Amino acid sequence: MAKIPGVRPPDLSELTRAQDRMTFLYLERCVIHRESNAITATDERGTIHIPAASLGALLLGPGTNVSHAAMTLLAESGSTAVWVGERGVRYYAHGRSLARSSRLLQAQAELVTNRSSRLRVAREMYAMRFPGEDTSGLTMQQLRGREGARVRRTYREQAALHGVAWDKRRYDPDDFSSGDPINQALSAATTSMYGVVHAVVVALGCSPGLGFVHTGHVRSFVFDVADLYKAEYAIPCAFEIAAAGYADVAAETRRAMRDRFRDGRILERCSRDIHHLLLPADEPEADDLGPDVVRLWDGGSRTVAGGTSWDGEVDW
Repeated sequence: MAKIPGVRPPDLSELTRAQDRMTFLYLERCVIHRESNAITATDERGTIHIPAASLGALLLGPGTNVSHAAMTLLAESGSTAVWVGERGVRYYAHGRSLARSSRLLQAQAELVTNRSSRLRVAREMYAMRFPGEDTSGLTMQQLRGREGARVRRTYREQAALHGVAWDKRRYDPDDFSSGDPINQALSAATTSMYGVVHAVVVALGCSPGLGFVHTGHVRSFVFDVADLYKAEYAIPCAFEIAAAGYADVAAETRRAMRDRFRDGRILERCSRDIHHLLLPADEPEADDLGPDVVRLWDGGSRTVAGGTSWDGEVDW
């Protein structure tokens, strides 16, 4: 048999689980290529090597030129490539999933398309933000009101802690530089959070668009999950950076968020929380990096093997 051309894809055993990876790396104005099983980024200062198999999300900013070989390696390694705008604050597109199983995706679809189970998951998401409080009897309107009060209180507390003047969240998505430093920092921190959560959602094989609280947007589930951590990571980080008076608020915020993600093991936590929300409590968290096996639905609860001729099973 003739040898298949191209570089051999990495074995599953060579890949790092989504929850154990580096969170994200933002690159701009450089040429991105591949050398063996590493991604290389080259600019006028030289070349750096990035281990693709241990990277969660690669945020590709303006001026990046990516080779076919580099994108192939990212896809085979399950690293999500996210195309973003200037300073990493506008999202354009993302790469493929690391998962081989549709188990979580099917659970997500079943839960979100039933009103009672969707409400149960939404309540659990809010319960995770209000530890010790009973949210089981609250309506979505009551939960939204309580969440809004919590976020406003967090803004006020962080402003007082860091001595930052605060009025309200105000930004122009078409003009990042028009915002004051704190709103610029909040935008950059939130985008970093979305990028990392999106990487975990996609790597686990879930649908970014099937949200429980958010709805109608292609990243509704990403927003749902990111909101679990925003008041803990993004808001405090943004106020800390704004208080420091940096000239490049966006870049400093991204670096600070990356440090917080690493220290807080956000990938592991995010993966665990998604499994908790979507799977029954008595079902163990499994690694979905199994072999590429395609099966056929048999009309009930049974499945049969794919890639098989079944013409002899039924009389025509």
